[in-house]
Amino acid sequence: MLRALRVPRDHTETITDTDGHEFHIRLGVFRSNTRSHHKKRKLNPDQAHEAHEIGLLN
Repeated sequence: MLRALRVPRDHTETITDTDGHEFHIRLGVFRSNTRSHHKKRKLNPDQAHEAHEIGLLN
């Protein structure tokens, strides 16, 4: 069973692409916004399903 993804709102991940460029992803904000949009029914069914699959909405 998949556990809920717990991420503090201010958490940032650094991702490096194949060309060596770094990107800072605000994962905590993404998770918070995704949950908020789900509650307001702003996610389409595919988005909601994928968010559930990876634990964002659990």
